[in-house]
Amino acid sequence: MASIHNDVSLPAPARDVWDAVRDFGALPQRLVPGFVTACQLDGDTRIVTFANGSVAREVLVDRDDIRQRLVYAISSERLKHYSASVQVIADGEASCRLIWTIDMLPNELAAYVQEQTKLAVAAMHKAFP
Repeated sequence: MASIHNDVSLPAPARDVWDAVRDFGALPQRLVPGFVTACQLDGDTRIVTFANGSVAREVLVDRDDIRQRLVYAISSERLKHYSASVQVIADGEASCRLIWTIDMLPNELAAYVQEQTKLAVAAMHKAFP
């Protein structure tokens, strides 16, 4: 199983970044503008449209306000397994770290997903300059 790890330093208070992460349906507006172009909620699922035109159904698995951690999963024909967690950790009063971990199968898609996460991280830096 491939694991992709992103440890992102952001120049924003943890509470502000967590507020954007926990807002499950607001990816294009609050967390990754430009990388995600549309997001529609359907119960505990969000249908995400990415800038490259691909679409994913992401299911909310857990949202923990105490630990500032969100977990979501994707089921699709291409992905045998996809589980991701995003955790926001304070790094002083005015900055934080966002830890984004993805575990997935098949391994052959890991390079593509890793490249996409780099684009998502760039979008996060635009959301929190």
